[in-house]
Amino acid sequence: MWLLLAFIAVPLIEIALFIQVGGLIGLWPTLAIVLGTAVLGTWLVRQQGMQAIGNIQRSFNELSDPSAPLADAAMILLAGALLLTPGFFTDALGFALLTPAFRHAAFGFLKKRVKMKSFSYGSQTEYRRDPYGASGQSDVIEGEYTEVEPPKRPTHRPSGWTKH
Repeated sequence: MWLLLAFIAVPLIEIALFIQVGGLIGLWPTLAIVLGTAVLGTWLVRQQGMQAIGNIQRSFNELSDPSAPLADAAMILLAGALLLTPGFFTDALGFALLTPAFRHAAFGFLKKRVKMKSFSYGSQTEYRRDPYGASGQSDVIEGEYTEVEPPKRPTHRPSGWTKH
């Protein structure tokens, strides 16, 4: 229900803002502002997106909880989509999502409402370093192989336009 209301309300808000701002400053300055925010937003999303990817990689390398860096990256991606959408309301939301303080507050808000049951890294099984194990038999089968390619056969007759 909330999603339906958002799909109805956001375009109405954007149209109203376009009419108000366009009436105040004119058509061409309004279009210049919309294009300028899209260009600036794209540049900011690219810069912050690279930092977010670095934070995600660092959390995986340190084996720490990646939920905050992943949420940051998701919000930066959403900000990019909002900034590329023409309009003043979506641009305001997009720029808000690009500020780290707003993202932190939004993550805290969402974290209180989402319950996580489990979290694990990698496989749950243990691997032995000794290939022979306790039984003295190896799980490794040694052998040699060669790849044999089937002969190529044409799938169609010559057309007469080319020489084969």
